[in-house]
Amino acid sequence: MRAHLAFLVRWSRNSALLLLLVVVAIGLLSCSGGGSQGGGTSVTNAAPPPPPPPPPPPPPPPPPVGISTGPVANLLPFSDPSGSVETFTTDASGQIDTTGPFFQSLGTNGRSCGSCHQPADGWTVSAADVQTRFNQTTFDANGVASDPIFRIIDGATCNQGVDLTTTAGRTRAFTLLTSRGLIRIALAVPASAEFTVDSVVNQYGCSDKNTLSMYRRPLPTANLRFLSQVMWDGRESSALTSTQDITKATNPADLLADLAHQSVSATRIHAEGASDATPAQQQAIVNFEMELSVAQAIDNVAGSLSDVATGGAAAIVAQPFSIGVNDPLSTTPPFDQNVFTPFTPWVNSNSSRKASIARGEIVFNTKSFTVFNVAGLNDVFFNNGPAVVTCSFCHNDPNLGNHSLSLPLDIGVAGPNTNFLGLGYLPLITLRNETTGATIQTTDPGVALVTGKWADIGKVQIPILRGLAARAPYFHNGSARTLSDVVNFYDFRFGLGFTGQDFTDLIAFLSSL
Repeated sequence: MRAHLAFLVRWSRNSALLLLLVVVAIGLLSCSGGGSQGGGTSVTNAAPPPPPPPPPPPPPPPPPVGISTGPVANLLPFSDPSGSVETFTTDASGQIDTTGPFFQSLGTNGRSCGSCHQPADGWTVSAADVQTRFNQTTFDANGVASDPIFRIIDGATCNQGVDLTTTAGRTRAFTLLTSRGLIRIALAVPASAEFTVDSVVNQYGCSDKNTLSMYRRPLPTANLRFLSQVMWDGRESSALTSTQDITKATNPADLLADLAHQSVSATRIHAEGASDATPAQQQAIVNFEMELSVAQAIDNVAGSLSDVATGGAAAIVAQPFSIGVNDPLSTTPPFDQNVFTPFTPWVNSNSSRKASIARGEIVFNTKSFTVFNVAGLNDVFFNNGPAVVTCSFCHNDPNLGNHSLSLPLDIGVAGPNTNFLGLGYLPLITLRNETTGATIQTTDPGVALVTGKWADIGKVQIPILRGLAARAPYFHNGSARTLSDVVNFYDFRFGLGFTGQDFTDLIAFLSSL
C-alpha cells in the first residue's frame, strides 16, 4: 500500500512538472508571434511584427509676414506703424483674388508680382517686413531661399561673387533689401548718351561701367490709374524704350499698354522668365492692378480716417482724374493749391490727433517755401531762379499727391553732397559730359539712363502719396527711413521755415494718407 502511494506521489509531481513545461512552451510560442487564430504556424516560419507607423509630418510653417495666401476681403485692414492700411478693389467679387496671374510664378525662379507687391505693405514691400521674411526664410545647401524675393538676380546686392551658403554671407548679400527695401536694377548706358561713365565705386561688386547697378524701391501697384509716368525713371512709358508716352489725348490706352509691357519686363527680368507672359496673362495682371486703390484707413490715435473725413481707400475710387489736371505750370485751368481735402472736416475737432492731421493737411497745401537748384523745375520753368512753392505745387494731383503730368525732378536725393541723410550704403558713380568735360557724382543717374541727356541726371518721377505709413522707407533709394526723415530732408535742403508744430502736424497728415 505504501509503495502504491509513493508511486502516485511521484506520478503527480512528474505530471505537474510536465504540465508546467507545456504551459511555458505555449507562452513562448505566443510571445514569439507563432500563434495564430485557427492555425498552428511554427515559430521558425513566423512573419516579423509590422513596423510602427511613421510619425505624422510636421505642420507647414506659417507664410512669411506680409504674404497673402488666400482671398483678401475688400477693406481688410493690415497693421502698420501708424494704424492700418486697407485696399479697395472694384472687382465684382468684392475681394482680392490671390490666385490670378499677378500672384502666379510666370518665370523660372518662383517669383510672382506678389513677391514684391503686398497689400500689407501698400502694394510694395516695407524694409521691416522684408527683414522679417528673411528671418523666417530657409536656404538649401545651394543657397536657394524658400521665399523667392531672396533671389540673387536682383534681390542681392550683386548677382555675382556673393556667398549664399552661410548665414553671414546671406546677410551681406541681401543687406540692401532687408535694410532699405531695395531691388537691384541693371540698366545699360544709352549708346547716344551725352556722358560717359568715368568710374563706378560699388562696395558690393557689380562695378561694370556699361551696365550700371541701380538700387531702387519697388513702386506700389495700386492707384495706378492716376499715373502720368511708369517707373521711377519713366522707362516703361517712353517712346525711347518702345513704350508709350502718357498724354491726355491717349490716356488711358497708353497707360494700359505700358502696364502690359511692364508685366512682360518683370516676368523676363525679375522672375527670370524663359518667355513672355501671354497676352491673356498680361491683360489679367493689368486688370487686377487697375482695380486696386490703397490708403491708410485707421490711425492708432484718431481711429477711422473715414468717419466724417474722406480718408481711406474707398473714397479714391470716386476721385476724378485726367492727365494734366490741376497743373500749376499751366495757365488753364488755374491751379488750386488745396490738393488734399479728406481731413478738412476735422479742422475744429475736439480730438487733438484729428485736429493735428487736419492742420498738417493745411500745412501741405498752403505753407510756402523757396526751392532752388532743382533740375527739371528751376532751370526749365524759372530761368534758373528760385521758386516759391508749396508741397502741393509739385504734388498737385488731387487727393493722390503725384504730379498729374510727367515731371521728373532732381531734388538732390541721389546726390552725395545734397542728401544729408547719408548715401554711404550706395555705389558712387562719376559721369563726364562728352562736350564740356564737366563731371558729376551721383548714386543714381535716374531718367538720364533712359534719355541719355546730361540735364536728366538724378531726375526721378514724383510718386503717389497714399498708403505711406505702410511702406517705409521713402524716396527712390530708401534714404529716408521715416516720414520724419522725409520732412527733415526738405528742411535741410531748402530751409522750410516750418515751426515745430508744423512739422508734427505735417507728419501726422502724411501718415494718415
